[in-house]
Amino acid sequence: MGNNSSSKVDPTILTPKAIQMLKANTNFTEEQIREWHAGFLRDCPNGKLSKDRFVAVYEQFYPGGKAKDFCKYAFATFDRDNNGTIDFTEFMLAIALTQSGDLDERLALAFDMYDYNNTGTIDTNEMAKVIAAMYDLIGETDRKVDTNEMAKVIAAMYDLIGETDRKGDRDPKHRAEEIIRICDVTGNKKLTKEEFVAGCKNDPVIRRLLVPNA
Repeated sequence: MGNNSSSKVDPTILTPKAIQMLKANTNFTEEQIREWHAGFLRDCPNGKLSKDRFVAVYEQFYPGGKAKDFCKYAFATFDRDNNGTIDFTEFMLAIALTQSGDLDERLALAFDMYDYNNTGTIDTNEMAKVIAAMYDLIGETDRKVDTNEMAKVIAAMYDLIGETDRKGDRDPKHRAEEIIRICDVTGNKKLTKEEFVAGCKNDPVIRRLLVPNA
């Protein structure tokens, strides 16, 4: 075990290998990566981002929202080696996906957050909990929605994109039923990642949620 520990790279060091990997997998330049790294070390001198600090970072991006619940799911998704902290590489991949990833990448990331039980499929309860947290993130307080779990999913989506019109076709319950109908190819009321990505790409509300400038 001592050998494994001693062979680990110092998490405070930005290696050429890490830079090349990030350049290959994100739209950031080397200069931007180095700037982000300097800022990361200012906030996390030991090179590791704790869950509490992760929440604080998201609160800076969304000062009017409630980041804690969303970050509970996001942190687990971004902590790829499951060691309870996020290193700089994991952090940059997370930022790249949430800020500049293409639609398929963002949808795949969203799926991974919804599937927090790691079953390979998501049901309405899983989706509801995470999407509700995503909507809380931007501080939407208009919560006149049905109380069932799937309605909470859509209410959360509306919150995140600032959608306040929730009548008729935009009613959370109606929208939830439509998303399940569109995405659930097999009819088992559970979505695989492939079903989720394909279905969501055809839904303008979800597209607006995940790729605001598309």
